[in-house]
Amino acid sequence: MATDKKVFTLRLSGEVFDKIGTLATNEHRSMTNYIEYVLLKHLEDVEREHGEIVVTEADKKE
Repeated sequence: MATDKKVFTLRLSGEVFDKIGTLATNEHRSMTNYIEYVLLKHLEDVEREHGEIVVTEADKKE
């Protein structure tokens, strides 16, 4: 099953990496899934407070 998800490198300090790993484990999620969950929740919160985030063609990254 194909997805439209993008792959990219994320550099984290060891401390942040370990803390995210702990939170992910506590929620029975992979680190990748946990990071995606947290980012989606943050986007929802920002849009609730400030309105929809409109992405233009110029904003899109390869």
